Amino acid sequence: MILDGVDVESSQTASRTPIISVSDLRMSYGDKTVLDGLQLDIHEDEIVAMLGPNGAGKSTTIEILEGFRTPSSGSVSVLGSDPARGDDGWRSQIGMVLQASTDHGKWRPRQLLSHLADFYRPYVDPWEADELLDMVGLTEQAQQKLQTLSGGQRRRLDVALAIIGKPSLLFLDEPTTGFDPRARRDFHDLIHRLSDMEGITIMLTTHDLAEAEALASRIVILAGGRIIADGTPFELTSAVSRTAEISWRAHGQQHLHVAEDSTQFVRELLEHDAGVADLQIRRATLEDAYLSLVEEFESGGTIEATAFEEAAR
Repeated sequence: MILDGVDVESSQTASRTPIISVSDLRMSYGDKTVLDGLQLDIHEDEIVAMLGPNGAGKSTTIEILEGFRTPSSGSVSVLGSDPARGDDGWRSQIGMVLQASTDHGKWRPRQLLSHLADFYRPYVDPWEADELLDMVGLTEQAQQKLQTLSGGQRRRLDVALAIIGKPSLLFLDEPTTGFDPRARRDFHDLIHRLSDMEGITIMLTTHDLAEAEALASRIVILAGGRIIADGTPFELTSAVSRTAEISWRAHGQQHLHVAEDSTQFVRELLEHDAGVADLQIRRATLEDAYLSLVEEFESGGTIEATAFEEAAR
């Protein structure tokens, strides 16, 4: 874990070879500094969400990792190569789902997937079109024109297009913008299946904190061109507030208690009072943690790294 630039990562994670490694990454446009010494390692099988306010450097970071932009200075390695010099074989191992789809609406999913698979064959053995359609839940739409697909179905096809070459790494940029709740949940299920069953490492950017909490095993918060916090959703929220609010009803009265060890408090409460009802526990949310960390950074405050160390125990 990292909080305000201080590495408090476990030795177990640090000992693994990262598939993305960024060191002292800097990017400037004239007098404007966008990235200011960014440090980041991402390991196999992780789902990492990058969060941050507008202008924090998220898009620039992702474009550098994808090989579409060359940094001003610093070291970048993705799947063992410098993205700026990645060849077609390297690119075949990286999938990308961008914010907007640009394919011709008269193509059909099976036709499009079969066509694009041929471009991967010199480097990898790609998925067959029907296997991909089954994986993303579009078998019934295989012969529909793209222009007739719903937004959720179109996004599923975007993922199928991104993983044709059985990539090791998948980038998702604002993947569910404009989705209704059902389509968003179905898409989240698909991303978890890709991570759990296919072993794909996933990095996403999103402004939807609930989505980040639902998808990511690790959250990276970027502000001022550098990472100010890095940890699991639980670690981030625990670092900001280690207390929880416990509310319940008993014998006709409403009760509220704040405790650091909510589990122990509830255990003792239930042991001593059989009349407890409507028990609820509220902890800080990822949104609470994000706003607190970014506001403190922007106000010039220093976040104590020890808060993260204690939260992780």
